Amino acid sequence: MFDLIRANRRRSALLVVAMAALLLAAGFALGEGVQEGAGPLGLLGGLALGSALALVSYASGDSILLALAGARRIDKADHPVLWNVVEEMCVASGIASPPAVYVIDQDAPNAFATGRGPERAAIAVTAGLLERLDRDELQGVIAHELAHVRNRDVLYLLMVVAMAGAIVILADTGRRFLWMGGGRRRTSEKSGSAGAIVLVFALVLMIAAPVVAQLLYLAVSRRREYLADACGAQFTRYPEGLASALQKIAGSQVPLKGVSRAMAPMYIHDPLAAVGSADVASWGSTHPPVALRIRILRSMAGEADLAGYDEAFRKVTRRAVGLVPAGALAEERAHAVPRPARGDPRSRLDRVRETTDMFWRLKRYAFLSCACGTTLKVPRAYAGQELQCPHCGVPHPVPA
Repeated sequence: MFDLIRANRRRSALLVVAMAALLLAAGFALGEGVQEGAGPLGLLGGLALGSALALVSYASGDSILLALAGARRIDKADHPVLWNVVEEMCVASGIASPPAVYVIDQDAPNAFATGRGPERAAIAVTAGLLERLDRDELQGVIAHELAHVRNRDVLYLLMVVAMAGAIVILADTGRRFLWMGGGRRRTSEKSGSAGAIVLVFALVLMIAAPVVAQLLYLAVSRRREYLADACGAQFTRYPEGLASALQKIAGSQVPLKGVSRAMAPMYIHDPLAAVGSADVASWGSTHPPVALRIRILRSMAGEADLAGYDEAFRKVTRRAVGLVPAGALAEERAHAVPRPARGDPRSRLDRVRETTDMFWRLKRYAFLSCACGTTLKVPRAYAGQELQCPHCGVPHPVPA
């Protein structure tokens, strides 16, 4: 497993270096487009902008993303089943301390992880996910997200999003300046064709930089999703749980609201994907086709380990080369023990009630139990008053 993490880190480092080089090139091109000989200043400006965004992302990027998603932190008492699943998967994945757990009050089923790594991480799930998935399926989703945490994908995502944002800002600024005539004034002051060549180069780079940055990101993003699926199957030892969860998530007709393109890659399923596009991923999608991910998981033939996933991946995709490093395959093959489905005694209605009650508690509602079996859920505005049970008429004092 350490071979897998090391390989992941190497790919992350190469991608960050490539993105940084593109950022510096965009800054240089912007400087030259503004004024002849100002390329070094533009390069320094790009470096300063990228560094500032990277520092902000590293220091508080996870908090910003959670706030943008509308996520609220919960304790174990708020949703014991979710917390127990997170703790179980932390043990299975070797993460020493459970990440912070957040919930999002949206009906669309989805989930994501963020943070710097295992030492500081958070997992957020939607209300729709908690209501639709049974315990085995929820385990698969949490295991997938913890794989991103353990493999340091979350830190990589924060850094790449910061650099991509800086590239887009520089490119947009350069295009606006050149369209407004800054480049024409600049070339008129130069002799010969050198100025025009530099200007054309700057314009092409301003247009191409965001596209190249996206392509660099896509070069490894889909691979990371496959690896997270492989690790999720390994942690749970039950690939069908994750496969069934992905099928339910992708089959939902409810859109996830308020999601930007910067946040979409974080989710286990692309929330911006069109409904009915499970078989084909667009060129700009950061996720592999869901149908392909499900077929790979269901082709593991009971081999709940990385080697089983790697074999299924090569079989389904018809590729000669797999995903998992050879060292990681040799390291863990002897430790995999598939397990049967555990089942979930809770019905869909039980899960809906459990999730709804959790959000009432987060809103500081008081829960009053009546002898007739009714539970009164009272908002804070009634604190200190007395309310009657609507079924039996027994009065209940509302605690302050």
